[in-house]
Amino acid sequence: MFDSKFNRTKVLQFIFSSRLKEIDAFSHDAKNLQNSVLHRLIRSAENTEWGQLHKYKDIKDYDTFRKQVPISTYDDLKPYIERMMEGEQNLLWGSEVTSFAKSSGTTSDKSKFIPVSKEALEDTHYRGGKDAVALYLRNNPESDFISGKGVILGGSHAPHLSNEHALVGDLSAILLENISPLINILRCPSKEIALMDEWEAKIEAIATSTMDVNVTNLSGVPSWMLVLIKDIMRRKGVDNLADVWPNLEVFFHGGVAFTPYREQYKEIIKSDKMHYVETYNASEGYFATQSTFDDLSMLLMLDYGIFYEFIPLEDLDGDNPQAICVTEVELDKNYALVISTSSGLWRYVIGDTVKFTSKAPYKIQITGRTKHFINAFGEELIIDNAEKGLAAACEATGSQVVEYSAAPVFMDANAKCRHQWLIEFKKVPDSLDKFASVLDKTLKEVNSDYEAKRHKDIALQPLEVIVARPGLFHDWMASRGKLGGQHKVPRLSNTRQHIEQMLELNHTR
Repeated sequence: MFDSKFNRTKVLQFIFSSRLKEIDAFSHDAKNLQNSVLHRLIRSAENTEWGQLHKYKDIKDYDTFRKQVPISTYDDLKPYIERMMEGEQNLLWGSEVTSFAKSSGTTSDKSKFIPVSKEALEDTHYRGGKDAVALYLRNNPESDFISGKGVILGGSHAPHLSNEHALVGDLSAILLENISPLINILRCPSKEIALMDEWEAKIEAIATSTMDVNVTNLSGVPSWMLVLIKDIMRRKGVDNLADVWPNLEVFFHGGVAFTPYREQYKEIIKSDKMHYVETYNASEGYFATQSTFDDLSMLLMLDYGIFYEFIPLEDLDGDNPQAICVTEVELDKNYALVISTSSGLWRYVIGDTVKFTSKAPYKIQITGRTKHFINAFGEELIIDNAEKGLAAACEATGSQVVEYSAAPVFMDANAKCRHQWLIEFKKVPDSLDKFASVLDKTLKEVNSDYEAKRHKDIALQPLEVIVARPGLFHDWMASRGKLGGQHKVPRLSNTRQHIEQMLELNHTR
């Protein structure tokens, strides 16, 4: 019969077959594909204010592009973006831009607002989702993906009008606002529930509206999805999600590293047919997708509305860092990712570091951030946030900090997680609880992503402060042969490797 599992899968495979041939061309046609993207982007923006300033009409090739257009950060583009949010157009991109994805901020701002054009929605974000499905079906020809619905778990804020000109919200909410009605038929929960901005009520609504639906696939950030899954299993009184959704077969995940969560998911989804596919998507664009089950590296998507460049990490903080194109990269070397996009981000340093594991085709792994950070749960806490939080806590408690290091405590069996701060004080606060409270409060004030994850303790619990014995950090550095001015204590770490060593040493002299 036509509606059999076999025929449904075959129909999808036929639909995606021509696209898969284009993706296969990434192995041998990367240079032409990326040159074509760059040419299209330049021509689309040559009459913009930015394009005229940097003489885009004179740019015919990549060498001219990197000579005439400077490397940029958010602070460089911020004046243009602020004008765009007030309604001005034709500044960074040629078509009208009215949507802005709210992301974690810089050292000078609590939040960034990333422009999202209609072109970027179609040629990057939605295309990335379609390609992820196409590649998954190639790898799993026995899939019954289309027989049920997908639970798509969005971000912490629904879009809202910041003024009469701009729609501002999490990227996931902007995508949902503009999604095709056909895709809406294949996803759940309802749009009204998915766009709720009160997370506690939202999780409850998603759980109750999806736990009796035939769900075959999940999409979202691992930490948030785990909270939802735990809630559904509690409501159903089961210890295996497969008892709730017996046809569940794949989780498309991204946003934070999956390594700390992999075993937890295996423990709560006991199913031989379950697969996990990593994606690299951000407010700035959709960049890569895991293309095979046996390789955790992700295929760099070369024909979207994104032109890629890479700066060797050791050169990033130099006076004049030089970027290279994809065909010039080396394997197993850390690069800062630089992008130019169909939303008007030009030679933009996104803040992520990657390394290439393959060049035929080009595959990458995310290796970290360009700065020390904690992003275990999507909070994107940076050093500047930490310094401001500690300064406020010291002022409020009359204390003084000598050294510190912080790391995540990953979710336990009850889906609880937190940040753990190990601090050596010159002057210990009278109240450690007050110190921790002020530190936590200030981090919320300076980092919108941290604030969202801490909302009502749903995903991130109150931080923990542990007092380090005098000289701990000196002893730890000495134990590693790292004493000296050029060596620094890691302030923020995304793993527990360093802090576990420090905690063990904290109990000895």
